Amino acid sequence: MFVDSKSVICPQCGYSQNKSNAKQCEACGHKLGKHNRLRTLGPVLLAYGALTAGGYFLARHVVLPLILGEPNSTAEISRAVTSSELTLLGDTFSGYSTFRNGAFQETLQDSGTQLKYKDEFDQATRAEALGKGKADLLVTSLDQFLRHRPKGKIVGMIDNTIGADAALLNNKKYPQLKSLLDLKKLVADAKKKGEKPGIVYAVDTPSEYLALVLDTKFDTFNLSDFDLIEVTDASEAWEVLQEPSKRVAVAVLWEPFVTQARDLGYTVVLSSRDTPKSIVDVLVASDRLIQSQPDQISNLLESYYRRIDTNMRSAAELQKQIAEDGDLEANDAAAVLDGIDFFTAAESKKWMEEGTLSQRMKAISSVLVLSGQLDAVPDKPETLYNPQPLAKAAQNTQALIDLVRADDPDLAAKLEGAAIGQGTPQPALSTSQIQDAPNIGNLDVQEQVRFAYGSIQLADNGAQVLDKLAAEIAEFNPDTVAIRVIGHTSKTGNTDINQALSKERADAVAQYLKNKGLQLNISTEGKGFNEPLPNILPEDGRNQRTEIRLVRIDSQAAKL
Repeated sequence: MFVDSKSVICPQCGYSQNKSNAKQCEACGHKLGKHNRLRTLGPVLLAYGALTAGGYFLARHVVLPLILGEPNSTAEISRAVTSSELTLLGDTFSGYSTFRNGAFQETLQDSGTQLKYKDEFDQATRAEALGKGKADLLVTSLDQFLRHRPKGKIVGMIDNTIGADAALLNNKKYPQLKSLLDLKKLVADAKKKGEKPGIVYAVDTPSEYLALVLDTKFDTFNLSDFDLIEVTDASEAWEVLQEPSKRVAVAVLWEPFVTQARDLGYTVVLSSRDTPKSIVDVLVASDRLIQSQPDQISNLLESYYRRIDTNMRSAAELQKQIAEDGDLEANDAAAVLDGIDFFTAAESKKWMEEGTLSQRMKAISSVLVLSGQLDAVPDKPETLYNPQPLAKAAQNTQALIDLVRADDPDLAAKLEGAAIGQGTPQPALSTSQIQDAPNIGNLDVQEQVRFAYGSIQLADNGAQVLDKLAAEIAEFNPDTVAIRVIGHTSKTGNTDINQALSKERADAVAQYLKNKGLQLNISTEGKGFNEPLPNILPEDGRNQRTEIRLVRIDSQAAKL
């Protein structure tokens, strides 16, 4: 649709009329001002201008009516708007700030939906309120949704944290702590004294889930070895970490405290940037609301994602919003924003319809099952979400993507939810670069990778073990993490032969993993029988093992 230089856009209903001196809208009667008259070269520039302006007016009143075309009739546009109040339960997480924002709520109310946002920090109470009709919607992380299974379905994706949550080592108090590998000795030394080192995190938050990831995926990290210090907020965990009298070895924080800790020299051992798609926030609607008022959900999603689409072009307004919402300094708000990747409607719909959400539910459920937080992985995770209310919002975003793709392909990619350069092969790192990179820790291989005697041929269920291992490794970010495959033998036979055999076996494992399509950089090493397991005779067959060690390559990648 083209709008000529004399067109007037109604800010109330979006109707376009060709009378530049009109004082009121022909469709709804709303009073018009000069600011409603737009000049345009065509739909691409108009839609693109709405984003580049970053302005609230354009995002709210212009983009979608013009993209979707003229209404079928004046009566359709001027139909009576009935207000419906919806109660949304959440907490103070910055990723939810749009739902709390007064300007957003005003926009939503203009379209016929009144939103009341209420804090409820207890996740179980939040889920219970949804089931009892005390709330219509809730926002929560995907792991908490799976743990509490509220009587509702996921109707929208909110964000995916990409560094906003992180586990840090207290190397200020324990200078020997440089990776998860070093915790084993610290735990053993504390045990001799009848003590346990501490780990602090905010309970029922992504911090707790990240602690469970450490517990289930790394072989030297066991939560049972620690004194669990559970607090209600990351600010408290940050204070506990800095308290010299506390025996805290590990703290799990979120932004802006992660950046503050890093600036003070604490070591980030694992963050949500290293494990992308592990901490995902979702919008859940009650079964009752889905059945009785699906249009209200659709209306909420349209307004919400329209605002997100605007922020895709320029995050300045969102950063300001987060700063005001959380009473943060500008640099702290920027750190928060850098650690959060917001979903657009198109990406949200894609996650639901192409099975990504189901896959994430299974992966997250597996962590919860292994840690005793969940009885079983859901058989049919696709029954736990409903993409239908997203249809209009996704259609709007897709129309905008089609309009701007030719002039701004990077913006189109962002609206689709694709990171710039996503899917491109990782820069190849040398063996020495990977071996010199800081250690994160060894993956906990549930079953040993076994080989035939004196051979590099996989034995028993070796292939099945490596298939599971490949799936585990695929959870990590190839931009930040690389793999060292380290082969060991027992002390039997010739030293040189064992040395060569351990390297060949490491090569065989690495090649198998690469053949599974892994994008991570992988190096191989053979240790022969030079590093037997503690308290095990060198001749013991248990020394024939393969270590899968994760290392941090952020700094290495930056040099390329």
